[in-house]
Amino acid sequence: MLVVDTGPLLPTADISDKDHAACRALLEGDEGPLVTTATVIAEAAYLIDRLLGPRAEAAFYASITGRHLTVVHLENSDWERIAELVTTYASLRLGGTDASVITLAERLGTTRIATLNDRHFRVVRPRHTAAFELLP
Repeated sequence: MLVVDTGPLLPTADISDKDHAACRALLEGDEGPLVTTATVIAEAAYLIDRLLGPRAEAAFYASITGRHLTVVHLENSDWERIAELVTTYASLRLGGTDASVITLAERLGTTRIATLNDRHFRVVRPRHTAAFELLP
C-alpha cells in the first residue's frame, strides 16, 4: 500500500516537470493499492487546474474514477488526529493536507508515502513506526 501526497500528482500530470518521470514511474509501477485523502485530491486538483488547465484537471479525476487512485474517507477520529498533528507541529506549518496523509498512513498501518515533501514527512514522528519510507 502506498499513501499518495499531493507532491507526486502534479509532476505526473505535467510532462515538462523535472520530477515527471520519477513520479509517473512510481505511481504507475507500484503494486499498490494507491490511496489518498480528499484533502490531497482538492489540493492537487486546484494546482493542476491552475498550472495545466481544465483538461488536465479532468484527466486527474479520471485517474480516480478509473480506480488508479482510491480516495479513503476520513473518519471523525482521523480529523481529531489531524488537528492534533497540526497543533503539535505548528512551528513546522504542517497543514491539514500533510496531516491527513500521516493520519491515513497511521490508520492503515503503512509506512510508505509518495511525496516530494521531505521537510514535513521526515520530521513528524508517526504513532505506528519510527519513520516513513518516502518515495520516489
